[in-house]
Amino acid sequence: MTGIETTLAPLWPYIVLIIVGFLPSEIWRMLGVILARGLDDRSQIIVWVRAVATTLLAAVVMKLLMTPTGALAAAPFSIRFAAVAIGVGAFYLFRRSVIAGVLTGEAVLIAVTYFALV
Repeated sequence: MTGIETTLAPLWPYIVLIIVGFLPSEIWRMLGVILARGLDDRSQIIVWVRAVATTLLAAVVMKLLMTPTGALAAAPFSIRFAAVAIGVGAFYLFRRSVIAGVLTGEAVLIAVTYFALV
C-alpha cells in the first residue's frame, strides 16, 4: 500500500457515506432553497410544505414512541411518553419552535433514561 492508501483506509466508510448518503439528499435541499428563494413565507406552497414536513416529523416521533427499536426499546414507555409530552410543551413554550421541542424532548429522554437505567 502507498502512503495515501494507508491514510485513507480507515476513512473509506465515511467517504462512502458522504457520497452515497449525504450528497444525493443535499443536492435536493440546495435546489429547494434556490427555487424557494423568491416565494413569500405565507404562500400556499410554503404552507403546504411546512405542513407536510411537520406531519412527517410527527409520524416519526409516534413510530419511535409506539414501536421503538434498538437502544430506545430499553427505555420504558412512560419515559418515552413523558419526553414526548415535555417536548410538545417546549414546542408551545418557545413560540411553536419545532427545533426547541425536538431538542427538549430528546434531552429529557436521554437524561431520564440514563438515570433510570443506571
